[in-house]
Amino acid sequence: MKLSSSLKENVKNISEQISADDIIFYSFTAGNLSAVAIYAEDLSDKVMIGKQVVKPMQEADKLNDYNDFKAVVNLPETEELFTLSDCVQKVLAGDGVILVDQIPVGLSVATRKPASRAVTEPPTASILKGPREGFVENAQVNMSLVRQRIKTPDLKYEKLTVGEISKTTVGIVYIKGVANQKTVDELREKISKICVDGVIDSSYIIKSISNRKTSMFKQVGSTEKPDIFSSKLLEGRVGIIVDGSPIALTVPFILLEDFQSSEDYYINTYRANFSRILRVIAVIISIMLPAFFVAAQLFHLQFIPLAFLLTIVGSIKGIPLSPSVEMFVTLLIFEILNEASIRMPRYVGIAMSVVGALVLGETAVNAGMVSTPTIMIIALSGICFYAVPDLNETLSVLRIMFLTIAGFMGGYGIILLSAGLITYLCAFDSFGTPYMSPYSPLNLNDMQDGILMGFYAEQTMRPEFLKSKNKRRKRFD
Repeated sequence: MKLSSSLKENVKNISEQISADDIIFYSFTAGNLSAVAIYAEDLSDKVMIGKQVVKPMQEADKLNDYNDFKAVVNLPETEELFTLSDCVQKVLAGDGVILVDQIPVGLSVATRKPASRAVTEPPTASILKGPREGFVENAQVNMSLVRQRIKTPDLKYEKLTVGEISKTTVGIVYIKGVANQKTVDELREKISKICVDGVIDSSYIIKSISNRKTSMFKQVGSTEKPDIFSSKLLEGRVGIIVDGSPIALTVPFILLEDFQSSEDYYINTYRANFSRILRVIAVIISIMLPAFFVAAQLFHLQFIPLAFLLTIVGSIKGIPLSPSVEMFVTLLIFEILNEASIRMPRYVGIAMSVVGALVLGETAVNAGMVSTPTIMIIALSGICFYAVPDLNETLSVLRIMFLTIAGFMGGYGIILLSAGLITYLCAFDSFGTPYMSPYSPLNLNDMQDGILMGFYAEQTMRPEFLKSKNKRRKRFD
C-alpha cells in the first residue's frame, strides 16, 4: 500500500502493523506542517534523531514538498519511501522514518544503534602470534574489520535479505577480479532462493546452500577471525557475513583447510609444517586407534607385541564385557562427559571433567568394569580428537563407525571402510571444487600450501582449484 498525503492515515496504518511499546511515534511541527518521527527505541539513536533530524526540521521556515524537508536533514544516508511496508521494514531494521503531512513520501534516515559486544579474541580460535580480533554479532562491524585489512575498491559487499519473518541481512563478500564470478553467481542464486521463517545464525545458511544435505562432511568453511576471512578472500574465495552471527562463511571449501591454522603463516615455516603433520597424525589416531585395538584383540592377536599382549591379558582378566563392547561403553561415557562439561557452567564444567576423568575412570578400573588399556586408548584418542577442533563433529561419528565395523569384521572391515571413505571424499566437491584438492586431482602448484607448506617466497600463485582469473598473487623481482 502506498503512502497517503494524510499524516494521520499513514500513522494509523503503520501503528496497526507494528503496534509495540518500543516503537515510538514522536509528533512535532516541521516548519508549517505536522510531522512524525517513527523509530524503534532500542535500535535507533534517539539523540541523533533529535539533533540532526527533528531540530533542523522544526527550525525550517516553510516546507512545501519532499525535497524541502530532505534538504534540512543533517544526515548523509537517507532514502525515499513510497509504501507502508517500506516504512515498517526500515523501522524494524533500526532506521528512523520521517513522515510529513500533505507529502506522500517518507524519509528514512540511517540512525541504527544496535546492541553489540566489543571486538575481542574469539574463544574458539586463540593463538600465540597474530591478530587477536574476532568477529561480533554486528554485520557492519564485521565488514569494517575486513575493510581494515583489504583497502581496495575491488572488495565488493552485496546485501541480501533472507527470512520471511526475521528479514536477516546476509552479505556476500568477494574481491572483483580475484574471485571466480561463477561461484559468486551460484552463491547469490542459492541464497536468494532460501525460503525460511528466520535466519538466526550463519549455520542456517550452511544447511541451505550445501549441495549434499545429508553429508557428515563440511561443505562450507567457517571462521571467527577477520584475518583468516580476509586471507581466504585474497586467495579467491567468496565470503558470507550474516547479521547476528559472529561466524563468517567461505566457499569453496576443501578438507585441507581444517588442517591449516592462521598461526601457520605467522611463525617459522619448519614449525608450521611440523604442526600440520602432527594434526594429520592426531586425526588418524583419534579415528583409528580404538578400532585397531579392538580388531587386534578380537581377530589379530599376532599384531600385538608379546610383552604388551601379556599386559593386556592381565588387565582384562575378570572383565565381564567383550573388547568391542567395553571400548564402546567407555567411549560413550567419554562423549557424555564431554557433552556435560560443555553444557554446564564453566567452573562447574571444569569440576565435572576432573571428577569424570579421575574419580569415575579409576573407580571403573578398580571395580573391574573396564581395563586400564581401554581407558588409556580412549584418553589418547580424546586428546588427539581436539588437535583439529573444526573436525570434531565429523571425527566423533567416524570414530564410532570404525569402532563398530572393527568389532564385527576386524582389520578387513577397517580397510574396506577406509577405502570407501577415501573414494567418497575423492568424488566429493564444494561449489565445483574437488574436496581433496590439491591431492585429488594432483596439482603440484597448489601443494605449496598443502599438508607441507612451502616458503613464503615460493607461494607466488593463487590456488588453481579456485579458478581465479587473477592467478598471480605476488611477484619478486
